[in-house]
Amino acid sequence: MGATESSFRYPGWRVALAASGCVFVSFASLLVYTFGVFLKPVAAQFGWSREAVSAAFGFAALAIAACSPPLGLLFDRYPAGRIILPCLAVFGCAWASLALLTHHLWHLYAVFIVLGIVGNGTAHLAYVRALSTWFYTRRGAAFAVLLTGGAVGAMVLPSVAQTLIRVGGWRFAFAALGGMVLIVGLPLGSLVRAREASPSDSHFVTSGASVHEALRSRAFWFIVAVLFCCSISQNGAIAHLSALLTDHGITPQKAALAVSAMGLGAVVGRLLTGLMLDRWFAPRVSFGLIVLAAIGTWLLSGAASVFAGVLSALCIGIGMGGEADVTPFLLSKYFGLRSFSMLYGLTWTAYAIAGAVGPVIMGKAFDMTGSYAALLSRLALLTLAAASLMLLLPAYPSGEVSEGAVPVTEYRDPAFDAAAKQLSASPEPQG
Repeated sequence: MGATESSFRYPGWRVALAASGCVFVSFASLLVYTFGVFLKPVAAQFGWSREAVSAAFGFAALAIAACSPPLGLLFDRYPAGRIILPCLAVFGCAWASLALLTHHLWHLYAVFIVLGIVGNGTAHLAYVRALSTWFYTRRGAAFAVLLTGGAVGAMVLPSVAQTLIRVGGWRFAFAALGGMVLIVGLPLGSLVRAREASPSDSHFVTSGASVHEALRSRAFWFIVAVLFCCSISQNGAIAHLSALLTDHGITPQKAALAVSAMGLGAVVGRLLTGLMLDRWFAPRVSFGLIVLAAIGTWLLSGAASVFAGVLSALCIGIGMGGEADVTPFLLSKYFGLRSFSMLYGLTWTAYAIAGAVGPVIMGKAFDMTGSYAALLSRLALLTLAAASLMLLLPAYPSGEVSEGAVPVTEYRDPAFDAAAKQLSASPEPQG
């Protein structure tokens, strides 16, 4: 029997859950949200400045920026599993290898470059196109399920990393977390696959704007500009949140709790946003989310207690977590699926370049002034300016995805269809 997207029996939801588990141990979760936990112990071990260690995050982000469009092209042309599984394997092994880190800065940078090269083969980019082939009417909810895996990782992994460091040191923590990527990610990654289109809906899966057409669109560049501005603030805050709070006398365990609160906020933001996107115009939803993130960034500039740090982290997490739902949703609505992964990869390039800048300028601001406050206030204003761009986006194209697109809203078991066809072809009984 057919199962619609609103049914829990619909196979697309199993794909979404498997992809969510992979994102839990991905670059976007593990590296981004635990980097700040490792920053101070690694810097103290080798006598490096925070700016020097933060540059490793920047190198990883630049590698993601360079490699996201080619990865997107591969995801548009080949089955997702052929790319996801090798990327997860390399990512897990490279992360575990940081347990063997030497006193040479180039060693740290080289490993983070490798992590960045395969990073988006493990993160959201790897899964959104596959999910888009399964969902149309519930696409926002499906993206929310996918991205919630990363948000749960952001909530759980900082405290796990801090506990592992306390128990066995930072080298042990790197090795244990790298092993977790392999144990959790590889089995789940093998379950992620796109829906094979039948003749009746193949046009939906392959239609949409070309890369050239999208690059000529005002909507695409507004989306890119918003991501760029928000990424500077978000990644700068994430990378230095733990260090900022411990500088005010807060214990590392409580600082890790604030980082986890950011993950909790991201879970809430992504789930609520997924529901809102299926009901309301996405740019207006995005505007509210980014304003909330700007408020969180401003509050963080003066955070000197656990409560203030947790409140700031929650606001940033809800705002930016929800915004992660919005970007692939908008791309699919404005440009369809024809070049979806390539376009998403290009937006990731902008996001990653800004992500490389944010932590470095935060580290430099601290090294020069001994405080993050002034820079965070300016970043809050930049985030507000980005929010206003969302109000300038046009209405969705006619049909919402592209010319002639056919929604995929029902899955039918091929064996059932074959049996039904055979039955219909059988001669009717006589007399």
